[in-house]
Amino acid sequence: MERRLTAILAADVVGYSNLMGNEEVDTLERLKFCRRELFDPAVAEFRGHIIKLMGDGALVEFASVVDAVQCAAAIQRRMAGHDPAIPEARKIRFRIGVNLGDVIVEDGDIYGDGVNVAARLEGLAEPGGICISGTAFDHVLHKADVGFTSLGEKRLKNIPDPVRVYRILLDSSKASEVARRSRRPIARTVILPAIGIAALLIALLATAVLTFDWRAPLAPSRTSVAILPFANLSGDPKHDYISDGITEDLITDLAKLAGVDVIARDSVFAYKGKPVVLADAAHELRVRYLVEGSVQQSGEQLRINAQLIDMTSGKSVWADRFDRHVADVFAIQDDLRRELVSALGLKPSATEAKRLSRAPTANLEAYDYFLRGEQTARTGERDGLQQALAFYGKAEELDPTFAEAFAFDARTTVNIWRANFNGIIQSAPARKRAYEKASVALKLDPDLASPYAILGIMQVVDRRYEEAIASAERAVALGPGDVAAQIALGYVQLFASNHAEAGVAVETALRLDPSLSPVDREIAGLVFLLKGDTAGAVETLERTRDDAPAVSEFWIMLAAAYARANRLPDARAALAGGLQLVAGSESNQRSLSDWRIAFAHFRNAQDLALIIDALREAGLPEWPFGFTADERDRVNGAALASLVLGHTLKGQLEPGGQPAILQIGQDGNAAFRSVTRMYTAKLYVDQDLLCEQSENLFGRPDCGPVYKLSGGYTYVNSGTIFHFTVID
Repeated sequence: MERRLTAILAADVVGYSNLMGNEEVDTLERLKFCRRELFDPAVAEFRGHIIKLMGDGALVEFASVVDAVQCAAAIQRRMAGHDPAIPEARKIRFRIGVNLGDVIVEDGDIYGDGVNVAARLEGLAEPGGICISGTAFDHVLHKADVGFTSLGEKRLKNIPDPVRVYRILLDSSKASEVARRSRRPIARTVILPAIGIAALLIALLATAVLTFDWRAPLAPSRTSVAILPFANLSGDPKHDYISDGITEDLITDLAKLAGVDVIARDSVFAYKGKPVVLADAAHELRVRYLVEGSVQQSGEQLRINAQLIDMTSGKSVWADRFDRHVADVFAIQDDLRRELVSALGLKPSATEAKRLSRAPTANLEAYDYFLRGEQTARTGERDGLQQALAFYGKAEELDPTFAEAFAFDARTTVNIWRANFNGIIQSAPARKRAYEKASVALKLDPDLASPYAILGIMQVVDRRYEEAIASAERAVALGPGDVAAQIALGYVQLFASNHAEAGVAVETALRLDPSLSPVDREIAGLVFLLKGDTAGAVETLERTRDDAPAVSEFWIMLAAAYARANRLPDARAALAGGLQLVAGSESNQRSLSDWRIAFAHFRNAQDLALIIDALREAGLPEWPFGFTADERDRVNGAALASLVLGHTLKGQLEPGGQPAILQIGQDGNAAFRSVTRMYTAKLYVDQDLLCEQSENLFGRPDCGPVYKLSGGYTYVNSGTIFHFTVID
């Protein structure tokens, strides 16, 4: 089997099926003419080899990617002036994609991802346009009479890694010009005086980023660095948490400095355990400097190696080795950080230097448990979160002054609370624990960013908007390079209806961490959606769905974005995929009533209405499991109160027919029991709805109708369909 690196041009005719369906003979003759007089001569002129013709398409190979791009440009320029008398709807137009990649050669044909990428790029091109890959762009820049527009990284179907994509500018006057894709201008909002000077500054910054592409390189005027995962040389994978912890601490510390952009953990840890070509890593992460190192523990001895590489020259500008007793790990980290900061040419302010000088704890055993907690919490899985709380709790017990242990305990608890993992901690106790742990962390270390970020999220859910904004802005002030702080600010500003400020925050987070976690990326997608950037929302939420395909919420939110983009078939398909994941389960986020409660903390009712309307257009039902009933059978007002208050209701839950019982006092105090659920609540009648309010669902009322159906009654709300009879 032969393999080779080659330039591939893929082309097809726009709307070929419609053209053939309307005027088959005429279309075929005109296509033959275009190939004979325009396409084939251009291929011959630029020394290409036609691998195959496919009805409306062609696959062409070139020894030079410059020739491939020049050929594509020649074809499109000649096609633009062809058939001027033909109506636009009947014109033959090509789309072309060009890639430089590895191919498999067999029986005169070529196969592999190199070909597949070219075909996917052709699909991204506009009629009469050309899209090329980043590998092709790197070789053709300054060598062809075309310009370029960067479209950023794209996820292409059946291609495992994102691909940099550039659109060709055919105007020869723009030769070698590289433009960024402009975004839709950010909507402006009125800033209330209570938000303060920091929010005003954010609003002013929004003006500067109206056309900024968050996929573009970090600002060249600032120092940019990525700290690659330190290798564990101990020979035991169980010690990964030590090398990971040292890497993460270094990232966290540098992110506290205002003069440097530090790539966040999720993006750099994508390189863990893989052979890394440093030039590729620097290009993908868009940084000037890379730090790489290793950790080796042998008994009570610890060796840490590290070096800083300036990727503009490829030379190491600093390197050191630290051989000490394991008990000196904090001193080693302090020396390592200080030397690295100096090598980067950074000069911390007095306040920043004070923050950096603080050791997280003097208790090595507590630090060990803390690192273990970090490792397990990062999975995001139920068991990992539960185990992490136990590790953090042990660290807090061993060192009650360990502020970061309390802060990360609070962060993990918030994740449990937001995910409704009631099997670990019920909603109300989780909320209480998160507040308490974050408060303890701040008392121990007022300069920590993460507790303020956590408080901001919880405060906005509680509709304490001004407090939430102040907390989130404080988090960003303390950790300007802290991605979690930027995401928290974006989340808070979004729900406070400050869309422009939310956009600034999430775009900053995406620059600092191109590989955001799916949960954080969903927040970014929601921000783009409410700003009116449907293309950005779709792209972001598609990546969220692809990164976590087992989470139904991500499919359903993507369905809303598709609906807003008028892509209704895609919206319905995404919704069906999301609902299939929770079919027959008691999972939330499966009906409009669920989403109304989950997003009830939007300050502006129009924001919530936009999402609900999009989900309704995608086909999400009003009630769980698509329940519907004839409104003529509905029990209303006084009759509803008389039916349920002071009575015991016995019946079955849908789906599955699980037995359940609901006991309601005359005062509305109620207790619900089934095989899998047991809770107390306050029930009351609000006009024609039966409402229950408990510590679940963030303490928000959950209201729904009651219908008199054959053999009894049915009560439906956001998470329950209860078929019952009154037994007393």
